[in-house]
Amino acid sequence: MNISQYYSVDVINGPGTRCTLFVSGCVHQCKGCYNQSTWSLNSGVEFTQNHEDTIIRDLQDDRIYRRGLSLSGGDPLHPQNVSAVLKLVKRVKAECPDKDIWMWTGYVLGGLSDLQKQVIENIDVLIDGKFEQALADPSLQWRGSSNQVIHYLK
Repeated sequence: MNISQYYSVDVINGPGTRCTLFVSGCVHQCKGCYNQSTWSLNSGVEFTQNHEDTIIRDLQDDRIYRRGLSLSGGDPLHPQNVSAVLKLVKRVKAECPDKDIWMWTGYVLGGLSDLQKQVIENIDVLIDGKFEQALADPSLQWRGSSNQVIHYLK
């Protein structure tokens, strides 16, 4: 898996102060997407064990309280990302059980593969659905268009 960006302190992508990881690779390629630079699986840099360790350290750092981890992209549930994302979310839940995990995907909850569902079992909030430019609404919280659904899973 490649990543395009990691923010150790973020207050935009989910509630509270968070760590946010933007993965590379998206098959949806929604018209009007604000993150087109993440569409290619080859964009950014390879996600390494060092990146994963850094995320855990940042989530455990008590100098700056982080409420949790946000995963966006690209698409964390892209078939070529899902194994690495599953490993990461399981580790976050095991080593940082007081942190929540939010995820944005263009896939919809009812159409996920078995492996994608395993990821969902380890997160707290899923925002699903493709961005639809015709349904874009800047007043929506945590979503870009009104067709996208926020699923509070835990």
